[in-house]
Amino acid sequence: MASSPDGLPKHHRATASEKLVIGASSLGTVFEWYDFYLYGLLTAIIAAQFLTGLNATTSFILALLIFASGFIVRPFGALVFGHIGDLFGRRYTFIITLLVMGLSTFLVGVLPTYKTAGVAAPILLVVLRMFQGLALGGEYGGAATYVAEHAPEGKRGFYTSWIQITATAGLAMALLIVIAVRSPVTGVGEEAFKAWGWRIPYLASGLFLIVGLWLRLKLHESPVFQKIKDEGTGSKAPLSDAFGKWENLKIVLIAFFGAIAGQAVVWYTGQLYALYFLEKLLKVDGLVANSLVMIALLLGTPFFLVFGTLSDKIGRKPIILGGAALAALTLFPVFHALTEAANPALAHAQATAPVTVTANPAECSSQFDPVGTNKFDTTSCDIVKNALAKAAVNYENVAAPVGTIASITIGNQTILAPDPARLTGDDRKAAIAAFTATVVGSAATPAKPAADGKPAVAAKPAVIGELAKVGYPAKADPARIDKVKVVAILFYLVLMVTMVYGPIAALLVELFPSRIRYSSMSLPYHIGNGWLGGLLPAIGFAIVAANGNIYSGFWYPVIIAAFTVVFGAIFLPETYKRSIDD
Repeated sequence: MASSPDGLPKHHRATASEKLVIGASSLGTVFEWYDFYLYGLLTAIIAAQFLTGLNATTSFILALLIFASGFIVRPFGALVFGHIGDLFGRRYTFIITLLVMGLSTFLVGVLPTYKTAGVAAPILLVVLRMFQGLALGGEYGGAATYVAEHAPEGKRGFYTSWIQITATAGLAMALLIVIAVRSPVTGVGEEAFKAWGWRIPYLASGLFLIVGLWLRLKLHESPVFQKIKDEGTGSKAPLSDAFGKWENLKIVLIAFFGAIAGQAVVWYTGQLYALYFLEKLLKVDGLVANSLVMIALLLGTPFFLVFGTLSDKIGRKPIILGGAALAALTLFPVFHALTEAANPALAHAQATAPVTVTANPAECSSQFDPVGTNKFDTTSCDIVKNALAKAAVNYENVAAPVGTIASITIGNQTILAPDPARLTGDDRKAAIAAFTATVVGSAATPAKPAADGKPAVAAKPAVIGELAKVGYPAKADPARIDKVKVVAILFYLVLMVTMVYGPIAALLVELFPSRIRYSSMSLPYHIGNGWLGGLLPAIGFAIVAANGNIYSGFWYPVIIAAFTVVFGAIFLPETYKRSIDD
């Protein structure tokens, strides 16, 4: 069928009112996702500013957990705002969510850091992240429901796919602004950006808040909600009707296990975890990693509309489950390929000089210390793994009997760790420092003359570690990054995201009756995306830190995506021909 310039069939071109509905709902949601994902892009910098004094592995995982705190409260936001939206209307609810999100993000930009406010700084950051999560928990369901209830029959997939674009568009927008601010061209540059320039993208959210509110105040209530309000057929107790009655709770559970769970882990693996993997584990420069991910997002974003429209023709279920199946089958080989393309020296070293840790498993901790007091120096295994965790080196574990002193084998070279049971005080510190320098290397240090009663310190030359000798790079070489291949791989990951995410708003709207729709779809969506998806980066990196294999974190999304495919194939109904005006 021939199409009009706006992408709709000629028999239904979008009216000015429909365009305003899509535009105001989508753009406001883009701004909210921009606000929410800024933290995700700046995790390493946030860790340095707000978690001073912890070891590098712990501070990064804790920073990810602070990021995840916003996700953890999203279901509670879904309950609060879903209840309000089903009782009083969609429009007013997502005006409130935009206001809460915008103000919370702006305030992050003026927070004191740990250096100036101590432990109060990360506490305030967590509080603001939680307000962001509450707002986002109410935003998505409201925007998706509002747009779907304005959409003509047979076009809900296309209309709601504009809402689905917003998460990726908000991430791309955040990437673009971060890249622009941290680039030397702007006059800020990388060092200044890490010191204070990171605040600029947060402060910019104040402007976006004004624009978003101006657009949303132009909107009217959705016709479906207005109808049930006029007829007096709305629910008096949306939450108990949605989750206290088995006939609806059963659908909530089917939606969660048969679609949302897989969609959530594919989304967060394909976009955020991929970015962390590039920057943290493949050691690609942050600006380069941000730029490559942004290009892939821009290339992939139109496919939300493609798969949303296709779901209007062939159904929601085959597209969503097809994307989850692709992820379950291909995530491991895809990220191995990403390693070869982004850091070929690292891939070559892993293949030709694998690293093995031989130790008694009972002496090995997870390398994660949430209170920051563990120096990982009480067992030889911890000393070994702490050195490798700091260098983000992939290694395999070999179990050894009780009493064995841990060792690292790098290629053909085996290095025995210090035995902390035989060392104390400065001797232990010196032995661990020497061992770490032997394995990882160390920078040269200048001499320090005697002062204030302290003895003079002799200069120390740089030490080339055994890892460097066999080819393990400290950083990815920008000149050797196959940028075309990296973007192609990232594009493939985004394409899977568009498959699972593009049609899901239409599916969820069609599954539930209008009088409890906002509540019913919001809670399972935000449990899946807030908990299963939002915790994915922290869980993934904790798994990597615990066992040393940089690919082991992918078992989490692969298992969940595979389960969703099987469960959804059996229990998830097809909905694309349903009416939603009940």
